[in-house]
Amino acid sequence: MSNVHLVDHPLVQHKLTLMRRKDASTNSFRRLLNEISMLMAYEVTRDMAMQEIEIETPLETMQAKVIDGKKLVFVSILRAGTGILDGMLSVVPGARVGHIGLYRDPKTLTAVEYYFKMPSEMSERDIVVVDPMLATGNSAVAAVDRLKELRPKSIKFVCLLTCPEGVKTMQEAHPDVPIYTAAIDRELNDHGYILPGLGDAGDRIFGTK
Repeated sequence: MSNVHLVDHPLVQHKLTLMRRKDASTNSFRRLLNEISMLMAYEVTRDMAMQEIEIETPLETMQAKVIDGKKLVFVSILRAGTGILDGMLSVVPGARVGHIGLYRDPKTLTAVEYYFKMPSEMSERDIVVVDPMLATGNSAVAAVDRLKELRPKSIKFVCLLTCPEGVKTMQEAHPDVPIYTAAIDRELNDHGYILPGLGDAGDRIFGTK
């Protein structure tokens, strides 16, 4: 798991524990995910491209560095990825946004695409794919497969939770894509859910079943 970055900051782990509790309300779950996403954005964007601009301080003119936000694209895997996307955009509001609609076939557990919309000039951009759960890994692999067709400069994958099976699937298909996660849980169950996990992230974000 050399390409897996575990974000084990105390604040991230504390908030994740509160999210895992089955009695966490939709409101608190959504708020905590937003807060964790902002904290994880700090690690994910550590090597972001920067540019120098000229500014005026109250005392003089100087050259100062700013994030080249227009080169960064957050790609949300619908629908649950929206929960991480909002927090990331709070930290990097200048980033562009793409969406991939995927659903998991309940019988085969394979990913089926139903929506794909990206900004222009993707070959000049760094991509951060966001989805709360890297479980079977099939959706993540399908998303990265599709994005690599656009030949971006780089791709990273950000999730809240993963497991050894999901990491293995992702790394076998895309060993060049680093994975950022707040936890690597024990295993998958027979239905493709992470254990101990936190349930269905999409349902818990949106209050659906």
